[in-house]
Amino acid sequence: MQNLQRSTMVARILQTILNFGLLLLAVILIVFLGKETYALIQVLFINTEQSSTYLLIEGIVIYFLYFEFIALIIKYFRSGYHFPLRYFIYIGITAIIRLIIVDHKDPMDTLVYSGAILILVVALYLANTDRLKRE
Repeated sequence: MQNLQRSTMVARILQTILNFGLLLLAVILIVFLGKETYALIQVLFINTEQSSTYLLIEGIVIYFLYFEFIALIIKYFRSGYHFPLRYFIYIGITAIIRLIIVDHKDPMDTLVYSGAILILVVALYLANTDRLKRE
């Protein structure tokens, strides 16, 4: 009985540390989201001569990555301390799209990245089937 109480107490302490760490990560991500907002405003309105379409698109995709990570943390707390698999897949797809936008010089690499996106979309489809859905 005492071992069960100890293990429950250790689990609660570790869960509390994890929760505080995720809250700190959320604050850091919000700060970076603010910085990215400022950078996008500069690209759009201030540095019109030096701005590039690629910089704008890359900034927007990075913006979505911050949103997805913050949404993942929110979903973690709302779903009873559980990270849904599909959110990680969304983040992976967005990150690979960003990689294709930034580094598209080698056609073979772009093809491999596209294949990775296809695999992630299939995994997302499988994760959303009724057998694997947890919500």
